[in-house]
Amino acid sequence: MPNLFGKLINWLGTVGSALLCLLALWAPLPGWEVAGVGVDWPLIWVVCWSVGRSAGWGAVAGLALGWAQDGLTMARPTHALGLALVGILTARLQKQRFIQEDFISLALITFAMAVLSETCLAVQYSLLDMVPLPEVWSHHQWVALGSALISSLWTPLVYLPLRWWWRKNESGTP
Repeated sequence: MPNLFGKLINWLGTVGSALLCLLALWAPLPGWEVAGVGVDWPLIWVVCWSVGRSAGWGAVAGLALGWAQDGLTMARPTHALGLALVGILTARLQKQRFIQEDFISLALITFAMAVLSETCLAVQYSLLDMVPLPEVWSHHQWVALGSALISSLWTPLVYLPLRWWWRKNESGTP
C-alpha cells in the first residue's frame, strides 16, 4: 500500500505542476513578456516532461495540456497539435542523445520547440482563413521569436523543481 500511495502523490504533484503552468498563463507579471508575447508555460512543462520519457508519453502530455489550454482560451486553432509535436520531438531528441539534461540544452530545445509550436498555430490560422495570409506570417515572426526567447529564459524555473520532484519520486514515475 505505501508504494501505491507514493505513486498517487507523484501523479498528484505532476498533474498539479501542469495545472500551475496553465494557470500561470494568466499571471501577467513584469519581465514575463517580450514584444507583447508572454511565456508559454505549458510548452515549457511539456519539454521538461518529455526529456527522459518516451515519445508516446510526450504526445500524451502535449495533447492533454494543449486541450486544457484550448479549453481555457480559444479552441480554434488548437494548441494540442503543436504541444503534441513538441512532446514527441523532445523525447526523440533525448532518445537519440542529441540533448542532455542541463539548462543550456533545455533552453535551446525550448527555444526551437516554441518556434515549432507557434508555427503550427500560424499554419492553422492560414488553413482556417481566420486572418489574411500576409498578416498571419508577418505577425508569426514576432510572436514566434518573442515566445521562444522568453520561454527559453524561464525554462529553468520550471525544470529545476520538476526534476527534483521526479527524481525524488522515481519509484512512482508516471
